[in-house]
Amino acid sequence: MNSAPRHDQKACVVIPAYREQRMIRDVVQRVRKYVQPVIVVDDGSTDRTADEAADADAVVIRHTVNMGKGVALNTGFNYARQNRFDYLITLDADGQHDPADIPRFIEAYERTGIPVLIGNRMGALSNMPQIRKWTNRYMSWLLSRAMNQYVPDTQCGFRLYRCDVLPFIEAQATRFAAESEILLHIASRGIRMDSVPITVIYNEEKSKINPLRDTFRFFLMLSRYYQGRKRARRRE
Repeated sequence: MNSAPRHDQKACVVIPAYREQRMIRDVVQRVRKYVQPVIVVDDGSTDRTADEAADADAVVIRHTVNMGKGVALNTGFNYARQNRFDYLITLDADGQHDPADIPRFIEAYERTGIPVLIGNRMGALSNMPQIRKWTNRYMSWLLSRAMNQYVPDTQCGFRLYRCDVLPFIEAQATRFAAESEILLHIASRGIRMDSVPITVIYNEEKSKINPLRDTFRFFLMLSRYYQGRKRARRRE
């Protein structure tokens, strides 16, 4: 870990993106007001996502085919480590995360030094679609039990990670369950985490999250994680 004061540490923002040509330019431009550089991982988009991000002065890393959000995050994590950033912030490309909340993460990190901070949307539920609200609450409750610590919004992708924890959190899940799996790896290693209240913007675009399919993938991930832990304990 860098011994420099936290307010002098080097940060970047990682945005996984898939077919977000309509929103990505605006998201990148707004993020750059608070943190630069912005790393957009274009996960095999067939539209102008990569071009729009590049035109907004993002660093663009392209996957030739769609590999899933988990893989896109890992690509961004590897870039941050290879370029010796001290911490990074992740947020979604669809405009639902407000870049104006980035200073909340930075302030909390500089004040506390906690290496993992997770956005918490649960204080502003009035605009959240009902099925998303139920799914988020249930998955957060279930995952908090598995981790033996309470995280109010485990499904939120707006996060801060200190880069020295990245080698311990790479997920096997390739899709949206990856962000839940990351938290399990963090908790199993005793790495501190906390939450930061954020606002959320629900636009008219259809969410890429399928409640039934991605809940099923979540349970598959959880089952695989428990099986891996059992195997590890047998080897001890």
